[in-house]
Amino acid sequence: MSAREYPDRPWIGIGVIAFRGEDVLLVRRSKPPRQGEWSIPGGAQHLGETAEMAARRELLEEAGIEVGPLTLAVVVDALSHDPEGRTRFHYTIIDFAGRWVGGEPVAGDDVSEARWFSPAELPALGLWAEAIRAIEEGRRRLG
Repeated sequence: MSAREYPDRPWIGIGVIAFRGEDVLLVRRSKPPRQGEWSIPGGAQHLGETAEMAARRELLEEAGIEVGPLTLAVVVDALSHDPEGRTRFHYTIIDFAGRWVGGEPVAGDDVSEARWFSPAELPALGLWAEAIRAIEEGRRRLG
């Protein structure tokens, strides 16, 4: 069990909703929580690291791409409970949005796949409702 499982406080997660034209980059998680699910690339912020530094690092580590200027899209809480009702995971996630400037999706770090998806492909992925909301808000904020 990691320190993130059954935590004594929420962990700060940082994500990047990356767009290339109308397409959005998603990664398939290879570890809990949300193992096997497609999601927005991101991970935990490190001590001494700004939120933007964490966003860019996680995007590069998980998917091998870079984005230009970042804008705040949404802040969400991801909570998972065990069968006894105890909080197994708690992340407060800050999602930024940015436009692709370089690199091609390559799965890295704790993901098994990374790829671009068109808006028409998203409904079939079974995305978490908050991920859908974040993608829509990121798209809106980038204009």
